[in-house]
Amino acid sequence: MTLSLGFSPCPNDTFIFDALVNNKIDTEGLRFEVQLEDVQTLNEWAREGKLDLSKISYGVLPLVLSQYQLLNSGGALGKGVGPLLISKKAIDPAQLQKTVNNFTIAVPGVNTTAHLLFSMAFPNANNKKFLVFNEIEEAVLSEKVDAGVIIHENRFTYQDKGLVKLMDLGNYWEQQLKVPIPLGGIVAHNRIGKELAVKVDGLIRKSVEFAFANYPELSDYIRCHAQEMSDDVMRKHIDLYVNNFTINLGVEGKKAVDTLVSIYRKTVTG
Repeated sequence: MTLSLGFSPCPNDTFIFDALVNNKIDTEGLRFEVQLEDVQTLNEWAREGKLDLSKISYGVLPLVLSQYQLLNSGGALGKGVGPLLISKKAIDPAQLQKTVNNFTIAVPGVNTTAHLLFSMAFPNANNKKFLVFNEIEEAVLSEKVDAGVIIHENRFTYQDKGLVKLMDLGNYWEQQLKVPIPLGGIVAHNRIGKELAVKVDGLIRKSVEFAFANYPELSDYIRCHAQEMSDDVMRKHIDLYVNNFTINLGVEGKKAVDTLVSIYRKTVTG
């Protein structure tokens, strides 16, 4: 049986799924037709029910729960891993709310976790421009926007480009809610059935465990999709986003996801 599977080309995702999609583990008769896309595209496809299995932002999870079930393995949660609000110039913290409310802000997708966390921290900032995540640094540098919310590898590069951090949105989440930050999860469409979803969940866990067993080695699969990142940046990326929650959400991870869904309903749906 072949199942469609979508995830991003970022090192954390290719690290997680390499063994699964390249037959480095026993996939128990399953094959995977892989779609590598940015997270906002995957979010939109999930709303359409396009793929059997997909990485999504937890920010879109409330909108797809009627079609998809959340798996325990393969996701990204953690502490100190959230999106950052950056700009070209520092702002007095006492004036931050007022200033950002009047800014044009680049955000990586309407239904991303980054947008949800930004909306939670700045509920009155409504002048937003939604871009693919890897376009945001340049938009800030070229002054097409006043500030931007960055995720993924841009966390490691913004300072080198002369940009400054205005707020760590992940820290804000953790201070307010006392739970890890749910960034992205893996969902299985209801059409594949619960039994098969559980089987795939177990295979993803084995794939992650295989990757950890061979780490810090970086496979060719990770490198070929890494957009010319250095090995050091790839490893920083993996270290930041892949952890015990990726193997299994567990009680703490599930509590964090439930908290995010609750915040979504209060923040977005009012």
